Parts: sequence; structure tokens; C-alpha cells
Amino acid sequence: MRSGDSSELGLERFQSPGRGRGLRALRRFAVGELLFSCPAFTCVLTVNERGNHCECCFARKEGLSKCGRCKQAFYCNVECQKQDWPMHKLECSAMCVFGQNWNPSETVRLTARILAKQKTHPERTDSEKLLSVKEFESHLDKLDNEKKELIQNDISALHHFYSKHMEYPDNEALVVLFAQVNCNGFTIEDEELSHLGSAVFPDVALMNHSCCPNVIVTYKGTVAEVRAVQEIESGDEIFTSYIDLLYPTEDRNDRLKDSYFFTCDCRECITKEKDKDKLKIRKLNEPPSAEAVRDMIKYARNVIEEFRRAKHYKSPSELLEVCERSLDKMGSVFEESNVYMLHMMYQAMGVCLYMQDWEGALRYGQKIIKPYRQLLSWR
Repeated sequence: MRSGDSSELGLERFQSPGRGRGLRALRRFAVGELLFSCPAFTCVLTVNERGNHCECCFARKEGLSKCGRCKQAFYCNVECQKQDWPMHKLECSAMCVFGQNWNPSETVRLTARILAKQKTHPERTDSEKLLSVKEFESHLDKLDNEKKELIQNDISALHHFYSKHMEYPDNEALVVLFAQVNCNGFTIEDEELSHLGSAVFPDVALMNHSCCPNVIVTYKGTVAEVRAVQEIESGDEIFTSYIDLLYPTEDRNDRLKDSYFFTCDCRECITKEKDKDKLKIRKLNEPPSAEAVRDMIKYARNVIEEFRRAKHYKSPSELLEVCERSLDKMGSVFEESNVYMLHMMYQAMGVCLYMQDWEGALRYGQKIIKPYRQLLSWR
């Protein structure tokens, strides 16, 4: 397919009013229908899943074969190992040299692979039928000093861990590339929404955001699939969601502004009609004051961030304690169907599953399934 020629997909790239580039339907799509699939331009398996999933196709299998040199990359078979070698060779020798000190972030690893892929495949790939990686937005003019400093740290790590194995553009070009990856990278998850790795899907990145999306992105290994979750008519713009839609309007837009530099103006954000249900307060003889509610929301947002960081260094039992302690405190003000309560119960369920505490996992799961269904209804 020629670049930009997408009519056979029933889709077209166009200029979306007020949003820049976008994707539009050229025919009707029914609920559940596959609009298109996109193989990863390049991807990296998260370090925590090594040995559980194939480094090349992300398949989960028993008895994977390990790389004979670094012994840290695992594959389904010889074919997967050969296919991944152009990317794995960027890291293989370095992992042998650095040993336990080899620890670049997933963003650094993904960016290194983009540089290598662009050198070996200068032509457009099957992942770039609608949008090329070089066309990604960087939003450089909107980066604050903290974000610029983080990018420079990533550039330093790139040179430190990959300097013997790569040719680099100048610092200015690397700043642009890292900014592009930060805005356009994807997190690949399995069926249980567990993090498997990071990837770049250029054609998927063409879609604009809405908190009332008409498609959802799911993954089959390292291929992204875009399916309709609402009826889509010819001429409709295709919208996905860049963020978790569970949270109230203020939270969603804080995330969008911080990561993508815009505020959403979809129907959900304008009306805020679901916020009351998402922030449900307990019915008490003496209702909590507005200030008490604001303080508890602030606490909830902080504890969610605390838990996210704690997953890297606390034991499962300690993580479960964080969940239970926060649920106890929030429960003095919030109903169990409040989104912040649901978030921590979901985390507690995940920890229980990891600990093989099936009764605990079932207990939390039964509490969250009905409210999740109600709150994540997009119609």
C-alpha cells in the first residue's frame, strides 16, 4: 500500500478540526468489528517478564529457550530468536558487560530500537501505512524544565548502555525523538491487563483522544488491534482513549495535560455527568464537609501514586497492607463504588492473585465487577 493510501481499509487520514491529524471512517463499522491491525514498528518486553514470555512475539510459554550468550533473553524457537536478533544484538553484549548494572528504562530501550530500525529500514514499514514515526508530534515547545531534564537523563543512559553498538544523531535530534516516544509510545498489556512491555504503533498513534471513544485498542502479542465499541458511520472520526477512563474529569484532564499537552472537550468532559457517581460519598448522619471530601480525594490520589512506586520495592504482603490501610481510611468518607476505592480494591485483588490467596481475590473481585461495568459504560 502506498503511504497515505488507506481507502482499502475503509479509513482515511484527514485534518481534524481543532485536533490536527486524525483518522476518519469511509464506511460503516459495526460494534465489535475490526477496523485495522498494526504490527509494532518495534517493541521491548519488560524485564520483569523475561523467562515467561518470548522476547520476539511476547507469547507466554513454558520451556522457552534462552539466548546462549547473555542468558537473559528467551524465545519460542529458533525462528523467533533469528527474527529478534537485529534488535537483541543492541543489548546482548551490553548485558554481558554490565551484568546486574544493566538497567536502562523501557523508554531508553525502545528508543534505541527505533534508531536501529530506522537505519536498517529507511523505507516505510507495514506499521506506517497511515503515519510514519518521523511524523510523530514531539510537543517540544510545551516541555517544562523537569521534562527536559528527564529527556537528557535518558539520552545519557542511551549513550552509557548502547554507545559501543550504535550510531547516534546529534543531541538535538535525540531530544526530539525521546519527546516523540514519550507522547506516542504504547504500553502492551495481556488479557489480565498486566504490563508486558512497550511499543510503537505508528498507525494507531494517528487516532485522536476522546473520553467517549468509539474504538478500543487490544493486543495479540506484538500486534495492536483496533475494534469498534460503538456504531461508526461513514464520515465519523475514529477516537480512542489515551488514558484510563475510570477517573473523574479533573483527574483525566490533569493526566492529558501532563502527558499529551491538551485538555479534552468531549461530551463527557463538558457535562461531567458521571463525576457524581464516580466520586460517591457515604450516606452518613452528618455528611462530610466539602473540605473533608477534597482532602480525601487528595489523599486518594497520593496513595495511588505511592502504591505505583511501592510495587517496585515492597513485598506482596506489604502492598496488600497499603491497600487495606488506604481502603479503611477512604471508606470513612467514600462509598465502595467510589472510583478511588475501586482502584485500590482492584490492586488488592491483583496482589491476592499473585499470593495465590484465591478467597481474598474473589472477595475483592465480587465488590468491583458491578461498579466497574456501570462506570465504564461509554454510552
